[in-house]
Amino acid sequence: MGMEGKLPRISGPAERLRVYIGESDRHHGHGLWHAIIMAARREGLAGATVHRAIEGFGASSRIHTAGLLDLSSDLPIVIEIVDSTEYIERFLPTLLELVGDGMITRDKVTVVHYSGTGRGRATSGTDPAAGPG
Repeated sequence: MGMEGKLPRISGPAERLRVYIGESDRHHGHGLWHAIIMAARREGLAGATVHRAIEGFGASSRIHTAGLLDLSSDLPIVIEIVDSTEYIERFLPTLLELVGDGMITRDKVTVVHYSGTGRGRATSGTDPAAGPG
């Protein structure tokens, strides 16, 4: 389902979900992060991005790090999902069902630009403002 010929569904006021989990968290034998991304796509959300952190700790207070001598296989993962309040509300029950250990936050954001045609300006892939999708 591409965006060719369609106007972006979101602009202006929106919401962002952030899901904090561990890289080793699983769902049916696959990474939980992947299951969340696939569920968001299946439910028609505007976009989602997975970030792999280099260090962090959560409720257990155990430090997870990507040091040279200690290449952890349980690094912190943050998944960001941005969409309208309507779509976020609709997705929350699915997300809560998927996430056991972890944390989910929700905040208001403003979508300044959102386009998903895949055609247009070439980018270097280093644009920090590129956001989800």
